[in-house]
Amino acid sequence: MTKWLDDDEQRVWRSFLTVSQVIQEELDRQLQRDSGMPHAYYAVLVRLSEAPERRMRMSELAGAVGSSPSRLSHAVARLEERGWVRRVPCPEDGRVSWAVLTDAGFEVLEAAAPGHVEAVRRCVFDRLTPEQVRRLDEICAAVLDGRGT
Repeated sequence: MTKWLDDDEQRVWRSFLTVSQVIQEELDRQLQRDSGMPHAYYAVLVRLSEAPERRMRMSELAGAVGSSPSRLSHAVARLEERGWVRRVPCPEDGRVSWAVLTDAGFEVLEAAAPGHVEAVRRCVFDRLTPEQVRRLDEICAAVLDGRGT
């Protein structure tokens, strides 16, 4: 039997969806305007920049950025065209490819990061008190801990 959302839950759920969409759209607009890339490409570059040797298996990278393997493959192809990422075969397993952040890609990321961080602050953190930030962290952790159940 379905346990329907009550009025408060429905209101909160719709607010959450709207906030998520507004933030994603604003971050995407800022990155497109200032750096010529969508937010999804920025997320790929960030994850690769944080990885050992600035490389990750394509399957791990897809999971890290919350993308399907096919969508990630398309994004990496566009990033390869720009010279920001290159794909290399895994020497231990020929069925596996690595995505590697190039020096040019790292430079683009370094140039894009300050504007992106300013947009994140403006959209989220400048509007919250430290207590609200702490609670938001707890809420996000609780929702993420419940994945797959």
